[in-house]
Amino acid sequence: MDKILVTGALGQIGTELVPALRAKYGRENVVASDIQHPSDGLFADGPYLKLDVTNPDLLQRVLLSEPWTQVYHLAAVLSARGENDPLGTWDINMQSLLVILETARHLKNCRLFWPSSIAVFGNNAPKAFCSQHVPHQPTTVYGISKAAGELWCQYYFERYGIDVRSIRYPGLISHTGLPGGGTTDYAVAIFHEAVKFGKYTCYLEANTLLPMLYMPDAIRATLELMDAACDKLNVRTSYNIWGLTFHPAELVQQIRHYLPEFKVNYAPDFRQTIANNWPSNINGHQSSTDWHWKLGFQLPDMVAEMLWHLGDDQIKRIVEEKRPHVVEAAGSEGAYML
Repeated sequence: MDKILVTGALGQIGTELVPALRAKYGRENVVASDIQHPSDGLFADGPYLKLDVTNPDLLQRVLLSEPWTQVYHLAAVLSARGENDPLGTWDINMQSLLVILETARHLKNCRLFWPSSIAVFGNNAPKAFCSQHVPHQPTTVYGISKAAGELWCQYYFERYGIDVRSIRYPGLISHTGLPGGGTTDYAVAIFHEAVKFGKYTCYLEANTLLPMLYMPDAIRATLELMDAACDKLNVRTSYNIWGLTFHPAELVQQIRHYLPEFKVNYAPDFRQTIANNWPSNINGHQSSTDWHWKLGFQLPDMVAEMLWHLGDDQIKRIVEEKRPHVVEAAGSEGAYML
């Protein structure tokens, strides 16, 4: 029987990954953990552990306390927030990973998941269809920690046989959590502002193309990678995956399909410089080849989903009347709209 630990469970990924894991493996078999206790009954249906991953002794004791079969190490400080405290960001993002990798040498039959990011790519990486194997010269401490972490994961796999798996997540869009300090988080904040106030000030330029992914697809990708046969995986740093690509003006246009009075101003700040160093889209061929990844949600349906979940009854009715019909399509393009 699987016994699963999730660190950083109160973050953007964890709040949706934990319920998905509990639905799949049983609520008592998935232990959620974070540095604070959850509020509003979050994770009340299963075990929860208060855990500070920057305390190496405590983290190691927890890892050795159960016969874990899967560990999802999600605790991290994101790109924009990380620039305010570079050394603290490095400590959280890197030292905790090293403790987990080293302790995993004493765990039997345990698969590890650790999220990487498109932040590993620097200005030297191709802007269009950035491939799996390109040089990394990240420009943020978050990106530096992810690039280094990828190499440590590969090292522990090759040296000690630790079955660690990873995805280079693009910007993640979710209706269950608030923006978490990432450069791509404008694509989350804009929905909250649109339904609450009908206006938004964007900290990126209108034409800034960035890779994105709707959270249900991100969760599905994570579970599919963890289910893949070990001998089919040819990447032990971190996998690129196919996702969405759009700029703020495109997203605004899609939102105005439902909220035509929505107003947006553009006031680029330091996050624009970070975004300028990242690819505009990602080549996920290797993930499609190794574990058959296919994109599910395209931009129009993602926008409809976000507005429906965040909006009041009136907005829900508008979305239900105007949303496009979803047609399933084969291949990496996923679903498209009519």
